[in-house]
Amino acid sequence: KAKKGPTAAQAKSKQAILAAPRQGEDVETSEKWAADQNKQHSITKNTAKLDRETEGLHHDRVTLEVGKVIQQGRQSKGLMQKDLAMKINEKPQVIADYESGRAIPNNQVLGKIERAIGLKLQGKDIGKPIEKGPRAK
Repeated sequence: KAKKGPTAAQAKSKQAILAAPRQGEDVETSEKWAADQNKQHSITKNTAKLDRETEGLHHDRVTLEVGKVIQQGRQSKGLMQKDLAMKINEKPQVIADYESGRAIPNNQVLGKIERAIGLKLQGKDIGKPIEKGPRAK
C-alpha cells in the first residue's frame, strides 16, 4: 500500500516545510507580492489622469428635433405616449425619454417608432413622411 502525501494544509505547516528537505523532498519557496497587506485595490498614480481623460466621453442622446417629430407624429395620429408605447411593444417611459431627448438612440426602437407614426426619425430628412413603396431587397 502506497503512503499518502500530506494534505495541502499539512504541507504548508512550518513543521512540514522543515521536515521535507530531511526526507529528500523538494521545497518550493516563492515570495508573494504584498502578501501581508490588503492591496487588491491599490490606487496607482495613473487613476487621476485616466479620470480626466474619460470625462469627455458620454453617450449621444436623441436630439430635441427628433423628440419633437415623435411628439407631433404621435399627436397627429391621436395617440398618447402610452398608446404609442403599447403599439411598438416598449415601455411608456421609453417614449417619454425619446420625446424629451433623454434617451440614448437605439436604431431598433427608432425604426419601430418611425413605422408607428409614419415619419422619418433617422438620416437627413427627419420629419418627412415615410414613402410606402415596395421594399428594396
